[in-house]
Amino acid sequence: MRHGLSGRKLGRPTNERIAILKLGVASLIQHESIQTTEPKAKEIRRMAEKLITRSKGGTLHDRRMVAAVITDEKVVTKLFEVIGPRYKTRPGGYTRIMKTEPRKGDAAPMAILELVPEGK
Repeated sequence: MRHGLSGRKLGRPTNERIAILKLGVASLIQHESIQTTEPKAKEIRRMAEKLITRSKGGTLHDRRMVAAVITDEKVVTKLFEVIGPRYKTRPGGYTRIMKTEPRKGDAAPMAILELVPEGK
């Protein structure tokens, strides 16, 4: 039975999957838009939404919790100084997934994951 289990395995061992998701979230925050496969985009979105919500608080505890996931200090700084204040009044839904054409080599479903503009 799989009671209470959530998330995709992405065909990788646990430590490799976690590393890919952490790097994906850091890239999303750094560039504000990334292109990846659709299942990876959906998993990265789950992590990113939680971290952006944390960054809205701005406390030392929140910063340390985010720094446990994102190891690049520049990305953490951008999250707390730029992205967190941008979504201060927004209750959630900070990211958008737009499907694109399949990848040429293996026809994997591709998607663009981006942060939504602050006014919308």
